[in-house]
Amino acid sequence: MRYDLIIFDNDGVLVDSEPISNRLLAAYLTELGHPTTYEESIRDYMGSAMHRIHDLVLARHGRTLPADFDDTFHERVFEAFRRELEPVAGAAEVVEKLRADGVRYCLASSGSHDRIRVALRRTGLYGLFGEERIFSSQDVGRGKPAPDLFLHAAATMGVEPARCAVVEDSPLGVEAAVAAGMDVYGFTAMTPAAKLHRATALFSDMTRLPSLLG
Repeated sequence: MRYDLIIFDNDGVLVDSEPISNRLLAAYLTELGHPTTYEESIRDYMGSAMHRIHDLVLARHGRTLPADFDDTFHERVFEAFRRELEPVAGAAEVVEKLRADGVRYCLASSGSHDRIRVALRRTGLYGLFGEERIFSSQDVGRGKPAPDLFLHAAATMGVEPARCAVVEDSPLGVEAAVAAGMDVYGFTAMTPAAKLHRATALFSDMTRLPSLLG
């Protein structure tokens, strides 16, 4: 293994949450008078921290979202997660192999701490991480594409950025990893490969990741 730390995104990489989240986000924005299709939500907001949704809606429509937008959205998402959410196929096996091989790993997500934990517990992945390996954009204030979250995770884990590899499925996440000076492996299960072209390597089957990491 040529890396000292593997940093996983959560949504779309470990848990198959993007279809659920973006379906609900598109519906909620439309309900509030900002017509948005599922495809537009994927294109514009996939991988975003909540503050970026607020910023884009304000820039496009000249109106702010309601003060309780985040809470209402998360309530809807968490309810759906508890009913529907499944792990990404092969994700648990990849993390278990890293652990067995003594390779350090962690999770760094644009999602809130509550969202991360609801998702991990529902999918049975929480025990592979625990509190010491979970990082959220809430920890740094600026989400992806800023590099802050990945740099914070690496610093907390005591690893230099150049010794880290990031596993991402969104253009924003790839951009953040590149800005952090880290190699990044783009998971193309939901995202067209062309949109992740800045990644170090691309893959569509999670079981291929260990061999890509070396």
